Amino acid sequence: MSTAAGTILTGKRRWFALIPVAFGVAMIILDATVVNVVLPTLIKEVGLTTTDAEWVTAAYSLTFASLLIVAGRLADRFGRRLIFVIGLIVFVVSSVLVAMSDSPVSIIGARALQGVGAAMILPSSLSILNSVFVGKSRAAAFAVWGATIGGMAALGPLVGGWLTTDFSWHWAFLINVPIGVVVLIGVLVFVPETKDKASANGADVLGILFSTLGLLGVVFALIEGQRYGWIIATQDFTAGPITWSAGTISIVFVSLILGVASLVALLFVERSRVAAGKAVIFDLRLFKIRSFAAGNVVALVVSLGEFGLLFTLPLFLQSVRAYTALETGVILLALAVGSFVASGAGAAMAQRIGPVRVLQIGMALEALGIIGLGFAISTTVGGWGLVPWLFLYGLGVGFATAQLTGVILSETPVAQSGQASAMQSTSRQVGAAIGTAILGTTLLLGLGHFVNKDLQEAGVPSAQAEQITQVVASSAGQAIPGLGDPVIVEAASQGFSSATKTVSLVAAIFVTLGLLASFLLPRNAARIRAEGYEPPK
Repeated sequence: MSTAAGTILTGKRRWFALIPVAFGVAMIILDATVVNVVLPTLIKEVGLTTTDAEWVTAAYSLTFASLLIVAGRLADRFGRRLIFVIGLIVFVVSSVLVAMSDSPVSIIGARALQGVGAAMILPSSLSILNSVFVGKSRAAAFAVWGATIGGMAALGPLVGGWLTTDFSWHWAFLINVPIGVVVLIGVLVFVPETKDKASANGADVLGILFSTLGLLGVVFALIEGQRYGWIIATQDFTAGPITWSAGTISIVFVSLILGVASLVALLFVERSRVAAGKAVIFDLRLFKIRSFAAGNVVALVVSLGEFGLLFTLPLFLQSVRAYTALETGVILLALAVGSFVASGAGAAMAQRIGPVRVLQIGMALEALGIIGLGFAISTTVGGWGLVPWLFLYGLGVGFATAQLTGVILSETPVAQSGQASAMQSTSRQVGAAIGTAILGTTLLLGLGHFVNKDLQEAGVPSAQAEQITQVVASSAGQAIPGLGDPVIVEAASQGFSSATKTVSLVAAIFVTLGLLASFLLPRNAARIRAEGYEPPK
């Protein structure tokens, strides 16, 4: 069946189309979280500092978040399958480049390129589902898409741990090559091309420029403010031949001002183009839809806490508890199990009590799980002491992630699905990037305070305690096992545990704020599409 926006699939073929699309999404989400458990190995083998480790994660999130809106609009205009395939190729090639890298700079650069590929895959994947599924089958496809994100985010550490322990960290990225080939074949065979014919009315060059610069500038500033200083530069910034000297106006401040100015300019440009009937990179009128506007707020806030914790916990398990990468992945598997259980049960619950209530239950479980982890973390806790709380956290992720996408897109016209999909993905990724930055900074500040305090309480002289604290902080705790003296190791481990508890508390606060924001959502959001109703275009 054909529509203005593309081809509606029926029968078995729609599910054959769903499989490669879901696997493409699984690959980029898996790769985003595989890194969390691989980071300690990269710190040891490649010589990453704590800041480098943050940037291995943040570089991916930064380009990912900055380009989602542009990629979503390109998918609407030139073809959703086309942009998906191009993104897939970029992602696989950049994965090989990461695996071949032997320095922090090359790894971070290749990870940024991965983010470009991921930015093309994610919104086009959701836009494909939104345009080729209808009615109850669309609700089911959204649930699978959401469950894939939640499940793969939790499964990534196990896969990364296994590959890193039994093979090498390089294979944590090379695994994307065979997966990418299979996905490419499946998409070309089973997924039809769809596009929005109305979007061919000219290119919004200024919109592309301002949206990219705006998101890039703001997210960079939020990530690097603590490191380089918010107003006055506290240290030199070097990027290739460019050096921004300490003592001058901080590059963070300049980046933030330019980013905010670009986003403000974007608002004026898009309003003007809409009034003139011209094509836009993002139609601001979508924010008049309550489920879309409130849903994006929830996605942004809850992502601040969800993914930042997965950056910190593997570092704690491997530095303080001396677990291998594989053992760390096995412990974190409890999160994946909880997510899969919840994703399966969530659809039935949504039919009875509504998707918004399932979403809220999920976020409440997430907050409880994170708080429980905070109380459980100690220098002596074993894997079984963390598993119940990780499972509870995973249940929350499964309920929340599987429902949130359907809620956000429930009332958006299919012809604008690329824009809408890109914006909800942008909200998630901006939240993840900022969350990683905030929780990474919280970890560093916590290490600086608690490790120093516990060392001095253990009788270590102040000057020596300060030196050891700097070593522990710069290595993200990976130097702890090699400190030698059992008293110093125990004190440093205790300090790291306290810092991780603080990170858990901050993460729980963000998720709780997301829960509160969810009460802005209309109670019956997402039931509209499930019943087969299409909003007016």
